[in-house]
Amino acid sequence: MLAEDLDAIDARILDILQQDAGLSVAEVADRVGLSASPCWRRIKRLEDQGFIRKRVTLLDATKLGLDFEVYAIVKLSLPSTDNLIAFEAAVEHWPEVVQCATITGREDYVLRIVTSDMHAFDKFLREKLLALAVVSDCESHIVTRGVKNVTTLPLGIVTPHVA
Repeated sequence: MLAEDLDAIDARILDILQQDAGLSVAEVADRVGLSASPCWRRIKRLEDQGFIRKRVTLLDATKLGLDFEVYAIVKLSLPSTDNLIAFEAAVEHWPEVVQCATITGREDYVLRIVTSDMHAFDKFLREKLLALAVVSDCESHIVTRGVKNVTTLPLGIVTPHVA
């Protein structure tokens, strides 16, 4: 099933759940104008078809003392298949890296790193990131103030199929 196969109710269910996955099926059903059973079947179908990957709880980084955020631009010594695999395997095991993406241009990756403070970031940088033989360069950008950080996808730009 593709995005264009979603109807307006499916799209509304997805939007409601990405705003608050803790809602009961009855609450979601009420918001979309269905009874609980057909709403549950739709949610189950959306999960089975991979539109809903996972339901999580978002934590407050500041209250947890994890509010030091850095974007690191990483260049590999040689962007060979083996080096890409080695780097990505290492990143999977580093809890400080909350996002990793390959990028176009002179560099190879951008990482979003979350730690408790500058000292913890320095330790991560020295003992993990720069300790990898496949990394040739890293440019760090410390976040001084977050402007926008959402987890919701812009479903308004997806046109659901209207039956």
